[in-house]
Amino acid sequence: MKILAPQALEAFFLQLTAAYEVRLPVLLPDGDRAFGAPGDGPVALSGGPLPAKPTTVFFPQEEVLFALDGTGQTRSTAEQKPLLVAGFTARDLLCLRFADRFFAEGWRDDVYFRRRERAVIAAVSGYCGADGALLPLSGGECDLEFVAVDSHWLVIAYSEQGARIAALLPDEAPEDALAGILTAPAVSGTADQDLINAAAELLAADLVPDSFWEEIAASCIQCTGCNLVCPTCTCFGMQDWRYADRVERSRMWDSCQLEGFMREAGGNNPLGSEALRTRRRIHHKLAADRVKWGELGCFVCGRCDAVCPTGIGIVAVCRRMVAAFGTRDRRLKAG
Repeated sequence: MKILAPQALEAFFLQLTAAYEVRLPVLLPDGDRAFGAPGDGPVALSGGPLPAKPTTVFFPQEEVLFALDGTGQTRSTAEQKPLLVAGFTARDLLCLRFADRFFAEGWRDDVYFRRRERAVIAAVSGYCGADGALLPLSGGECDLEFVAVDSHWLVIAYSEQGARIAALLPDEAPEDALAGILTAPAVSGTADQDLINAAAELLAADLVPDSFWEEIAASCIQCTGCNLVCPTCTCFGMQDWRYADRVERSRMWDSCQLEGFMREAGGNNPLGSEALRTRRRIHHKLAADRVKWGELGCFVCGRCDAVCPTGIGIVAVCRRMVAAFGTRDRRLKAG
């Protein structure tokens, strides 16, 4: 375990750009934080989870899958360096694990894993949440971890790659440096997590009527913000683009909140109403994913609730659901 001073963060990550394509939270001119490269703005590991989906570094909003030149030869779109991504919280790592399972299922997504398999993941924890809140440790679900303690960062390596990077730092941390951090609450077991679990039980038992989804859908303006920030949303569409010197096939994120999401060529639309689409958004995460993957597709990161302009993020919807259709114990949890 090594020590890194906050003022040395930028130089440390700049040093790593010789071997890695580094992506980490940076401070933008408008005060927001987003993934960027060293030099794009001040390094901003502190502040809690990034507002945007962290899995975008492996599954971009739009990306070229392959390109053909005028002779029919394929142009390579592979990265020259492996990625090093810093800034995942413990909860973000659970979302990343879920995305890994999705892209490995059936036909393995080589475009996703071309980035993911070579990547080094660095988590953040300790007193680096919003307003200095304590974020739980990752539990080793990454290569490297930056733990904010007092006026410095502890750097913990969990893999061989992580150890090689940590070895670049000269100063060893004392053995008791993590005292107090180890008592942080687990990433699961929050009140919102209990609420999500209670709502999942209601959906599994088919206790939520159609009228509820019609009521929720009346507030939806189809901005698709919920899908754009959700780390476990993986739906995408495909398109081919023809240029003077090449043809490109690319994919772009899709949203289950849009009317054309499941519209068929013949005109039939299994999700032809906003109520059906809203139901699908919640039901998919809390019921269908549990059947398919053995776990919920929502890890209560809070992003959809933070971004929804009409207050129908997943926690808000589950609170109304449990209050309306749950048992007395569940209603108490819903507040």
